[in-house]
Amino acid sequence: MRILMLSSTFPYPPTRGGTQVRTFNLLKYLSQHHAITLVTQREPDVTDAEILGLRDCVDNLILFNRPKDSGKYGGILKKIQRFMAFIRQGTPPSVLNRYSDEMQIWVDNFIQAGKCDVITCEHSVNEIYVRSHLQKHIRTVVNVHSSVYGTCRNQLDTGISENRFRDRLYLPLLRRYEQRYSSKFSAIVVTTEEDRVQMQEFNPNSEIVVIPNGVDLVSFPNRTTDPGGHRLIFIGAMDNLANIDAVCFFSNEVLPEIQKLYPDTTFDIVGSRPAPEVLALKEKPGITVTGRVPSMVEYLHKATVCVVPMRTGFGIKNKTLEAIAAGVPVVASDRGLEGLAVDGANVPLIALRANQPTEYVTAVCQLFENPQLRAELSRNGRQLVEIEFTWDSAGKRYEEVLTGGGC
Repeated sequence: MRILMLSSTFPYPPTRGGTQVRTFNLLKYLSQHHAITLVTQREPDVTDAEILGLRDCVDNLILFNRPKDSGKYGGILKKIQRFMAFIRQGTPPSVLNRYSDEMQIWVDNFIQAGKCDVITCEHSVNEIYVRSHLQKHIRTVVNVHSSVYGTCRNQLDTGISENRFRDRLYLPLLRRYEQRYSSKFSAIVVTTEEDRVQMQEFNPNSEIVVIPNGVDLVSFPNRTTDPGGHRLIFIGAMDNLANIDAVCFFSNEVLPEIQKLYPDTTFDIVGSRPAPEVLALKEKPGITVTGRVPSMVEYLHKATVCVVPMRTGFGIKNKTLEAIAAGVPVVASDRGLEGLAVDGANVPLIALRANQPTEYVTAVCQLFENPQLRAELSRNGRQLVEIEFTWDSAGKRYEEVLTGGGC
């Protein structure tokens, strides 16, 4: 099968972030049996060595530079133009600011020449390159990752929106956008049941398949010893709004209360591209902000507890799965545990759940004091990941969707 895979986010190395992890591991699985042409964009920080590494993983790598008027390169005029286009045409600025006319022309020509059997959009932001008429002639799949409408609504509901006025204006537009774009695909892939329900509401007759994320068990081996102590960790891309909110919330409202009980408690914030408000947290006692690191698992293995205090962000969380796979006890919110059965009747205890500051303090202190409980979570968590959350399992299910045999 000849697969045309569209990903405006450069998916290598897979340690860059959640979107990259999912895209890379799915293409890695598919490349074992199929010919993949990957069309992607080069970020300013992508190295030549990383391009060579990604080229080795696919049959054909087509690389475009990210548009210079996107992201930090976009001025106020461009932002206004994208907003007006959102109102008129229904496409959000987050999609338009990565759109490449050059990439669109190449994709159109490649498809018109009949060089692929199936088209996949890795993340909904890439839907813009797929024409609505194509599903009549070729199988088209959008791998949503998470609902943009659901995420915006959740940020407004929880009060952590960066710009409440803007997001209230965007919300009905995002609903219209998600309903429109998802209707032009043969199949929709989501990571959690919550997102499936959301997308089904928009398109009741669509083929919608839940395929959760996985973990590379070689890259995230189960730790052999419990380090004890009072060392907390959070992992994730630190320019992401949901992650920024999570660490700021925990650092300001939870950590000081824990440090009153355990003064030597430390908190490592590990992940690439830390935003200014994250870097500012280094001034607080016990907090370290590392930036990008060569190996996330080395930091995980040294931690007593991994916290995932997410208050927004839909979809299954790689950071939660990776910590669990590494054998690190996890304390996480409902958002951080989305898509995972970790507690409740007839379910082995995998992680401790917390949403309010007092709940985090209680759960973390419980784990600090109880090595037997830490061992139980470590054992149960690793077993869960090995059985249900491997990339081989996710890749096999994704392959079935692409061939039209999975639902």
